[in-house]
Amino acid sequence: MNQAPAALRVAGLKIRYGRREVLRGLELDIAKGEIFGLLGPNGAGKTTLIRTICGRITPAEGAITIMGRPISRQTLRRIGLVPQDIALYPHLTARENLEVFGRLSGLSRSDTEKAIAWASEAADIKARLGDRIEILSGGWKRRVNIAAAILHQPDLLILDEPTVGVDVDARNGLHDVIHELSNAGMGVLLATHDLDQAEMLCARVGFLRNGVIAPQGNPRRLIDETFKGQREIIIELRQHPTPHQANALKTSGFASSNGNLSWSMIGRDAERSARDLSEAFERAGLVTREVRFREPGLDSLFVHLSRDATVAKEGSAG
Repeated sequence: MNQAPAALRVAGLKIRYGRREVLRGLELDIAKGEIFGLLGPNGAGKTTLIRTICGRITPAEGAITIMGRPISRQTLRRIGLVPQDIALYPHLTARENLEVFGRLSGLSRSDTEKAIAWASEAADIKARLGDRIEILSGGWKRRVNIAAAILHQPDLLILDEPTVGVDVDARNGLHDVIHELSNAGMGVLLATHDLDQAEMLCARVGFLRNGVIAPQGNPRRLIDETFKGQREIIIELRQHPTPHQANALKTSGFASSNGNLSWSMIGRDAERSARDLSEAFERAGLVTREVRFREPGLDSLFVHLSRDATVAKEGSAG
C-alpha cells in the first residue's frame, strides 16, 4: 500500500547568509491533516525557513517538496500563507478582500464565489463579510486573513504567529478554525511563541535551535521524556528579591521571569508542601504571594532547552 505524500517535506536544508549558516541540514515532515508547531527564540531562523518554503529564498543545499513535488510555480500554489502582520486592504470589506485574493490566486469569477462561500464557512466569518476590515477586531482580521489564504484550498497552510494581538476568546475561536482545517486534510505549519497554544493544538512540535529542528515530537511525550514525572515548583514573590536573594535562588536551581517576581524550578523539593516552602523562603527574607506545583509544560521544556544551550555556550567559551 502506497503511503500518501507529505504535505511538506524538508530534507537537508542549508541556508547561508554570507559566511553565517542559518539553517544546517534541517529536516521536517508534515503529513496531510497534521498540525506541526514550529517553536524557537527570536532569531533562530523560523522566518528564514518559512520564506524558503514559500520560494523566496534559494537554499544552498537541500530539497523541499509539497505533496511529493519539488518547489515550483505550480507547487507554490498549493501553499497558503497567513503572515504575522495582517495582509488585507483595510478600506475594503471582508468579502471584497476575498474577491481580490481569489482573482489574484488565479480563480475565475464563478470559482472565486464558490471559494468565498467555502472559506468563509471554514473560517467562520460569514456574519462579517460585509464589514470593512478597518472596523474589525484583531481576532476577526486574523480569521479573514486565514480565509484569504485558503481560498484555493491549499495542501499546506503556514500560520506565522496567528494569535498575536488577539484576546483569549478570539484565540480560542482561531484554534477551532485551525482544528477544522486540519480535520479537512490540510497540513498546518504553525510558527508561534505561544507555547500553551502549541501544546493544545499540535500533534507534534519542534524546537528550531542551532539551525536544526531538535527535539521534535508529540508535545506530551517530549515533556515526559525530559522531566520523567518531576513536578515544577513556581513561586510568586510580593516584592523584588535583593541581588543576594536572587543569586541564592539561582544557586538553588530556580530560574526567573516576570521581572524577577516569578521563579520556577523542576523536580527538587517536589514532595515538600507549599507551606514548608513558603516558610523556608520567608526565613530567607523572601515574601511569597503564592507557591504552587504543576506538571511541566512546553514552556518548562523551552526554558530547559534554553538553559542547556546557555551552559553549552559558556562551556565552549571557557
